[in-house]
Amino acid sequence: MAKRTSLSRRTLLKGAGASVLAAPLYSKRALASSGEINVVMWSDYLPPEFLEGFEAETGIKVNHIGIGSNEEILSMMMASDGRGFDLVTPTNMRSLQWAPLDLLQPFDLDRVNVDAVNPSMIRIGTESWNLNKSGTHWLPHIWGTEGIAYRTDLWSPEGDAPSFGDVWAAENAGKTMGRAHSMMLCAGLYLERIGEMEPESVWDAYDDEDTMRKVWGQITDWCIERKDRIKLIWNDAEAQKFGLLEDGVIVGQTWDGPPLALKTAGEPVHYQAPIEGAMAWVDGLSLPVGAENIEQVYAFIDYLYRPEPAGAAAAVNGYNTAVLGAEDFAGDEFRINFAEAYPGDSLANLNPWLAEAPWYADARAGFVNRFESA
Repeated sequence: MAKRTSLSRRTLLKGAGASVLAAPLYSKRALASSGEINVVMWSDYLPPEFLEGFEAETGIKVNHIGIGSNEEILSMMMASDGRGFDLVTPTNMRSLQWAPLDLLQPFDLDRVNVDAVNPSMIRIGTESWNLNKSGTHWLPHIWGTEGIAYRTDLWSPEGDAPSFGDVWAAENAGKTMGRAHSMMLCAGLYLERIGEMEPESVWDAYDDEDTMRKVWGQITDWCIERKDRIKLIWNDAEAQKFGLLEDGVIVGQTWDGPPLALKTAGEPVHYQAPIEGAMAWVDGLSLPVGAENIEQVYAFIDYLYRPEPAGAAAAVNGYNTAVLGAEDFAGDEFRINFAEAYPGDSLANLNPWLAEAPWYADARAGFVNRFESA
């Protein structure tokens, strides 16, 4: 059976009392530079205020290439043989897909203020991303979940918490949205909860391809039968916001950041961990083999790992940062939103995305294509 490590707020924030007031580790050459850095990062992670503050302090311009999926990152890197980009941002469970590609180089941890960051997340890099045993190829940046967002003026869950099944419910037909592959996996969690699939089937599918094809075949058939109930298949943060505000979506499976950013802006939107448990992930930073602006990379990481800019960015994008003490700079509304998104034992019931072998990712892509083409 696939190992599903417990992941909770307590685990993620272990060591939050550690000191983070270390001096900048980047060199004076970077500070004196008017150079640039090419960053492939999720579309809404770098608010304008963050970029403006970094450039004002260092003179370094960030060319932010926004992406909406890990597949985009992999495709860009494979097409360029790891050239043309200085920093990319894969999610924690993708290490098995990157390991054989030789597209990344290890970080020099002597140049990174690792004490500023949640130690349990740092261990993801030192343990799961020690590719070819040559050093850490991944540093943590932002963590969050995928759960249920809804329009508070148009819909409300039946009980104290929504369900992944609400996205597929007949009464919500034509007014829901989700991302194909994760919406399908979470449909499996819903089917387990209501007794239509064996418990732990979704996690057992990570063990071997035969099991995976059996489990995902059942999930895909179920989803195809209900595909006409889904209004929008999203691929990035802006599409999620568009669905909730402009496209008639009343309930959807989303990341936490976009709906919480809307909620902070005063829109009638709420985000909450569902009954089945929200899916948890950590997005990180990786250094391509062809990175050219190395001094600028370390200057960027140093700024990213400081509590004040990290907290200010979190207040805008709605995601949780790996930087210790950043919550002190995110504002009261951020703390309130977090508590309302994860009430009761929600944090103890998070479902960490498991590491995906290449065979799993390839097989899943086939089932997703079958669903999308139906």
